[in-house]
Amino acid sequence: MRRLGLVLMAVWPVCIFGQASNKATETGKETTYKNRVLEATEVELLTSLYGQDGNNGAVTGGIGSEKLKDAATNINVSIPLNADDVLTIDATVSAYTSASSSNLNPFSGVTTYSYGTVISGASRGGGRNRSPFGYTDPQSTTVVQGSPWVAASGASRSDVWYSGGLSYSHTSDDRNSIYSGHLNASKEFDYGSFGAGLGFVKQFNQKNTEIGLQGTVYLDAWYPQYPTEIHTYFLTQGNLNAGFFSGVDILDANGQVINKSSANVWHPSQSTLLNTYNRNSYSLSVSFSQILSKRSQFSIFSDLVYQQGWLANPMQRVYFSDVANYYIGNANDIPNYETRLNTRVFQLADDIERLPQTRLKIPVGLRYNYYINEFLVLRSYYRYYYDDWGITSHTASIEIPIKVGTHFTLYPNYRYYTQTAAKYFAPYEQHLSTETFYTSDYDLSAFQANQIGFGLKYTDIFLKSHLGNLGIKSVSLNYDYYRRNTGLHAGIVSLGIKFVTDR
Repeated sequence: MRRLGLVLMAVWPVCIFGQASNKATETGKETTYKNRVLEATEVELLTSLYGQDGNNGAVTGGIGSEKLKDAATNINVSIPLNADDVLTIDATVSAYTSASSSNLNPFSGVTTYSYGTVISGASRGGGRNRSPFGYTDPQSTTVVQGSPWVAASGASRSDVWYSGGLSYSHTSDDRNSIYSGHLNASKEFDYGSFGAGLGFVKQFNQKNTEIGLQGTVYLDAWYPQYPTEIHTYFLTQGNLNAGFFSGVDILDANGQVINKSSANVWHPSQSTLLNTYNRNSYSLSVSFSQILSKRSQFSIFSDLVYQQGWLANPMQRVYFSDVANYYIGNANDIPNYETRLNTRVFQLADDIERLPQTRLKIPVGLRYNYYINEFLVLRSYYRYYYDDWGITSHTASIEIPIKVGTHFTLYPNYRYYTQTAAKYFAPYEQHLSTETFYTSDYDLSAFQANQIGFGLKYTDIFLKSHLGNLGIKSVSLNYDYYRRNTGLHAGIVSLGIKFVTDR
């Protein structure tokens, strides 16, 4: 499961125009010089450290730790094939640990021996009297327990996300038309994605006006991972004395051990899991940009995004208010289940998240940039978003680059975001089992968020500093802090370096 996505961003073709090169073409008696789209190969490295925490873990049904740490590294290489064509190669590796994802299997076997306590990790229990030294201890007892507030030690606790892309752009001789295409793929333990797209940009009016068009298709697939209790129930065909449940006590809401053979026992509310592993997205992006004066520029852009397939996350639990609650763990922690005081009991899920298998998204955005003077620029942004799941949102941001001296620029920025809830969202224990669609993922809840950031960038267009055969064109350091009114808070620090090969 991929980490938190804060906003939906449009993808725009990018073209970098260099200075005039020495390459010339002759037409009759006339010699014309071409600007190269990119003078030399550029290599950009970006590394980041991200951390977050909160109280609404999606895998644990809308409550529980949202603690997550991520370290990512990206490399982007742009290669000029000739005066008109650029090939770009992009690769990212992202390694993360997640308390919420770890609780896909929250259960650990905790065994108390006459000489102490041993925690066995994700376990189904059993072997209650067998010590780690191989002899039988008649005084030992084993309890399988877990908590939405405690990170488990199972395999889902951490993962590595890999992504790679290849893009190509061609610019016309008059430098007024840009044609582009891209392919990209990504993979993590429960999800894979393949994407392809084509783009076109046209400039008019002595490059003062620009329109852009891009189409993209993503063909994704789930490698579904389910909560342990639900997965085991389906594997054992409902036998609560087999698989993970063998030798494990199930408690009712009063903390009493239930009779697994009675009529009133825990079971998932649905008799099926995923009915398709596909999740496809199709998008069309349109942009228009206009230079209004020597100091100001305006642009407007919009996407039309249609998704189809299994759009819910099979890892995420849902709990119903009209269904009896059942637990595994220490009965004494049941009264504190919704607080961090609970460290030893876990509630069995009523179902996995279920959402419609289609979704239409329409964002529309505006940008306005104003050049105040040679030291100060104002960059502003606004976006309105609508989808047919009932979410509408507003995003507004401002950035004020401040040039300090010849090489340094400061980037203070602020972003505000607000959204309404999806009509399928309800918090922990507030859905009804009679509903068709349901989620307790707080990314689909109503919330407001503020983000404040600061960046520092060093630029050397003359490439005086070198690392081997690579000239250092720029170095940037950024920090952003993000907070929602639901309690989620996050911070990210990133370091970027752009190199240019010697010409």
